[in-house]
Amino acid sequence: MKIALLALLGSVLGALGGAALGIVVGIGWIEVFKTTDSEATLLFFTFMPIGAIVGAAGGAILFGVMAARDAEIPITREPAGRRDS
Repeated sequence: MKIALLALLGSVLGALGGAALGIVVGIGWIEVFKTTDSEATLLFFTFMPIGAIVGAAGGAILFGVMAARDAEIPITREPAGRRDS
């Protein structure tokens, strides 16, 4: 359950981060290649969803792997020693 919830959280955070990076890439593209307004709208609606999809997949995989590795690490207690009186 923990792995699934962390993968879902990673997916949401990755989608937000990927969309933001997609917007930044689109703005960079517009500035570098001096595109017109109609092309700028097309670029926005291209890069932002692609960034969100890639970010969601990457975030889900990253958080899922981190959660799975954490679940594999056994946590053991050291046996309590005798007290010296």
